[in-house]
Amino acid sequence: MNRYFQRWFQLREHGTTPRRELMAGLTTFVTVVYIVAVNSTILSDAGIPVEAGVVATVLASCAGSLLVGLWANAPIVMVPGMGINVLFTYTFVQKMGLSWSEALAVVLVSGVLFTAVAFSPLSGVLQKSVPGSLKEAITVGIGLLLTLIGLQKGGLVVSDPRTLLALGDLGEPRVLVTCATLVIGLILYARKVPGSLLLTLAAGTVLGIFTGLTGTGGEQTHSFEAYHQLFGGFSFAGLLTLPFWVAVFSLTMVIIFENFGLIQGQLEMLRRREESPQVLKSASLSTLSCGWLGTSPTVATVETVAGITAGGRTGLTAVTTGLLFLLTLFAAPWIGMIPDSAVAPILILIGGLMLESIRRIPLQDFTEGFPAYLVIALIPLTHSIPDGIAFGFVVYPLLKLAAGRGKDVPIPLYIISGLFLLHLILRVIS
Repeated sequence: MNRYFQRWFQLREHGTTPRRELMAGLTTFVTVVYIVAVNSTILSDAGIPVEAGVVATVLASCAGSLLVGLWANAPIVMVPGMGINVLFTYTFVQKMGLSWSEALAVVLVSGVLFTAVAFSPLSGVLQKSVPGSLKEAITVGIGLLLTLIGLQKGGLVVSDPRTLLALGDLGEPRVLVTCATLVIGLILYARKVPGSLLLTLAAGTVLGIFTGLTGTGGEQTHSFEAYHQLFGGFSFAGLLTLPFWVAVFSLTMVIIFENFGLIQGQLEMLRRREESPQVLKSASLSTLSCGWLGTSPTVATVETVAGITAGGRTGLTAVTTGLLFLLTLFAAPWIGMIPDSAVAPILILIGGLMLESIRRIPLQDFTEGFPAYLVIALIPLTHSIPDGIAFGFVVYPLLKLAAGRGKDVPIPLYIISGLFLLHLILRVIS
């Protein structure tokens, strides 16, 4: 077995051992397995049964991680992206009116477009054309939207007819459990406890049981019957409608740029940036599979850093994590018992961590900072990732032209900005 690992994953050439890779894979798994519960909960808000969402999340995470591990030989793990699942549920389904099956068709088409980009020179062109300030602003804006959704799920923020939003009832059991769970999560994360998010989720669930917010679980038996309806359940009924193609364009842009940034950053840690094209191709195929498997698209998860820090250097780390995900299928009957007050602190914490990207935005340059500001502000305030992105991309070239720096804007970016402007115009006429 060791000889097989050495030959397939080139362990000796990368200065690692099978034991170190397996332990790194386990470390990544412990830090990222919370996604199974959180993603299935968010998908359930789109109308997908929780148990079916669990199976879809597990299979997509396993398939994506195996793809990157076996083909690209990189320790990068793929899971449904936080923020992208929010785009899928709260924008495409709840705001734009697509059904979950039509939203899955959007994922499938976006996966095809991402794959076409990844397997062509266009990936390099796009990567160089979009300014870093807008890429970072998208991350921050999605983080704030995650935070808002977490605050609403936990009851800390409620709707108000006069001020739109207001502080919830701090004496309500749901709010008390959310606050207590958030404090636990902050302490665990600050102390760098392995698997802190998973432990936070567990703590919130236990508190939910004691306060009557959830049942005790374990009574239903695991069944793939619900997932049978989800697998390959995409629908092209909305193919000829404007919302469908707006969703496709927005999702394609988000998954391309998010994967660009995450993959490059992680390969930079390994000092193997030249391997980016192969990893990107694997990531695009992983995204393509999500439309069939029944979940929002996968991305190269930030928790990969935990495995790299633990010594992971090859695809054996990703393969280990991917196979461990299959074990969580046995927990599917119990995941439905996790209350919103346990999920909410995870969303709030992750949203806060995504805010870190703001320090890489050159706010001192008005032509860079103001478009980024629009993206950051409008994503959460409009509850729409594509709309927030659109305003930033439209204003960016306008400010550059106004400042006499139109040559700083690459031609492809003018085209992308024009498409976003068309998206806003169509919103007005429709």
